[in-house]
Amino acid sequence: MMQTMSRRTTGLWRLGLWGGIAAILAAPLIAMGFTDEVAWGAADFLFAGVLLVGAGLMFELIVWRTRSLRLRLLLGGLLLGAVLLIWADAAVGVF
Repeated sequence: MMQTMSRRTTGLWRLGLWGGIAAILAAPLIAMGFTDEVAWGAADFLFAGVLLVGAGLMFELIVWRTRSLRLRLLLGGLLLGAVLLIWADAAVGVF
């Protein structure tokens, strides 16, 4: 029973992770159909895809290699911060 619950929980967070990445990548594509304010090219989608999928794979590695929930949350938060910093710098040249 415990193993089944663990698999179910793992499936839910993985679905949320990869579904969230797909939604983030789909948002500008959908927005481009409604407004001219969003103008992403192929290079923009490629950059965002590599950044987000790479971060998703790194998070999968973190979850696979660590057992402590606290350590997973800490490393996941650091990874999220790094992704947001890179995204902000690429979008508006913060640094």
